[in-house]
Amino acid sequence: MEFKQIGVIGAGTMGNGIAQVFAQAGFSVVMADVNDAAVARGLASIGSSLARLVKKGVQTEAGASEVLARIHGRTGLTTLGDCQLVIEAATENAAIKEQIFRELAGIVGPDTILASNTSSISLTTIAAWVPQPQRVIGMHFMNPVPVMQLVEIIRALQTDDATHAAIHTLSLQLGKTPVTVKDGPGFVSNRVLMPMINEAAFVLYENLATAEDIDTVMKLGMNHPIGPLALADLIGLDTCLSIMDILHREFRDSKYRACPLLVQLVAAGHLGRKSGKGFYAY
Repeated sequence: MEFKQIGVIGAGTMGNGIAQVFAQAGFSVVMADVNDAAVARGLASIGSSLARLVKKGVQTEAGASEVLARIHGRTGLTTLGDCQLVIEAATENAAIKEQIFRELAGIVGPDTILASNTSSISLTTIAAWVPQPQRVIGMHFMNPVPVMQLVEIIRALQTDDATHAAIHTLSLQLGKTPVTVKDGPGFVSNRVLMPMINEAAFVLYENLATAEDIDTVMKLGMNHPIGPLALADLIGLDTCLSIMDILHREFRDSKYRACPLLVQLVAAGHLGRKSGKGFYAY
């Protein structure tokens, strides 16, 4: 399948990162969000990211301008009708995603591949929301998207071989390393990662060590480049809590019960880097 134009739904951290990566690979991208302000913030973030690449000597100023010119910020989903692939990168909320996919299915053509960047919601469930469910697949990028090499490809029960092959090849074109997994709560990445973050939160909650010391143990003892609590702040504590709640609900296993400290921090609006405070202050 030939991809001439890529649609990205969501201009937030993940959405603008995905848009940038596709534009850097030479694709024309339509990045859509709910209002002009959100789109403007997304484009500004991409501009800042490209400026850092220029400063590091990884990208030329002319090249950065060309990348930015390939990204077209738009409001609403109706602007995505000519895309051959649309990647949903909206809030990790099943009701919001269902509304998006049902509306999107009436806008794009029947052969348009519909991908989701969801980090935990069942792709089989998402595929059931649209006609031609065989064209639905998961493309789970990691944050920050321009830096992280992995694309976790999730096959819904309905995903056909042609859709999978197209997305696998496309991921390689982006310079990423695709790993295909079956559909299941949290897939592989977050089924392993989130319980570790949650357990680190429990260790802090029980006053066994400070946040800094917990992260130092994992960095120096386990060779992790970033500690679990700092990583949680980077991801967003609201996202971490949402994923833990999904794992708990889907598996019906108490080992996925969210740490009370994580619940409290989210209730207080301490969501990590994006709010200025989480397990750490920023």
